[in-house]
Amino acid sequence: MTGEPIPVIIDCDTGVDDALALLFAVRHPGLDLRAVTCVAGNTDVDGVVRNTLTVLERAGAPDIPVARGAARPLIEPARSARHVHGTDGMGDLGLPAPTRAPAAVDAVTLLHREILASPRPVTLVPTAPLTNIALLLRTHPEVTRNIERIVFMGGAVAVGNATPVAEFNVWHDPEAAAILLTAGVPITMYGLDVFQQVVVPAPEVHRLRASDEPGTRLAGDLLAHRPTSQGGPPEAEEAGGLGDAGAVCAVADPQGITTRLLPVEVTLAPGPSRGQTVVDRRPRPGESEIHEGRREQTLVDVALEVDVDRYVRLYLETVGR
Repeated sequence: MTGEPIPVIIDCDTGVDDALALLFAVRHPGLDLRAVTCVAGNTDVDGVVRNTLTVLERAGAPDIPVARGAARPLIEPARSARHVHGTDGMGDLGLPAPTRAPAAVDAVTLLHREILASPRPVTLVPTAPLTNIALLLRTHPEVTRNIERIVFMGGAVAVGNATPVAEFNVWHDPEAAAILLTAGVPITMYGLDVFQQVVVPAPEVHRLRASDEPGTRLAGDLLAHRPTSQGGPPEAEEAGGLGDAGAVCAVADPQGITTRLLPVEVTLAPGPSRGQTVVDRRPRPGESEIHEGRREQTLVDVALEVDVDRYVRLYLETVGR
């Protein structure tokens, strides 16, 4: 690895796979995790703060500031994903309460402070509903001068998971996602199309769970909570999806994904398409543009393919350090 580590801030709703992402970010030598901000999503925001502090403690991370952020989306009520992540948001692993405490400032204040204080432009990695990021951009738009790129886990080109067309993070707060697209900095969308592909095989999950090192063992236990084929053969059911952690892998090793710069917008109207990320992959304008004129849409580097073996190997090598 050459050059200085990439300064990174993660905004998360920890969450089993957010926890996997944090473990990776703490241990990858090419990343400098400067702060973590928390938002309601997979569980309530206080649970997210608790889970985040617990993961950093188990990982043996330095004293990285962690701040509490938005308790609900900009407009919608909060809607958790405890049915996926367990009642505590962390797979109900029964982990002890953390001894660390959150920062004495809110998430937007911490984001503002750490972004502008970084000697190099920051890469912002939201792996959660985008409420904190929207509030930051509206309150302190000057931060964009020191943001290198935003790599967010969210959206889908093809099929959603919260609805047939909408992915959970964007669906949870569509207005916030629409604001993110106005940031005016380079954006990479690490959506469900690649998110669902990166799976750690069952033998590797077992190996991680057998480790004596707390952070490595936690990674295995978390992966075991994310089976990729429930009710299938054991080798599939016991494999675990990296989920959000893939977005952080894409920061450390961007060559592992294939992206195209494409127009993206978020559907905000009520109804079955609310929260959809509409990605325009057409090679030429259609009748709508010909008859009604072009609309200005943000160009986003959309991840369309991922080198699964490369990211699985990268993750295992990193969390096993």
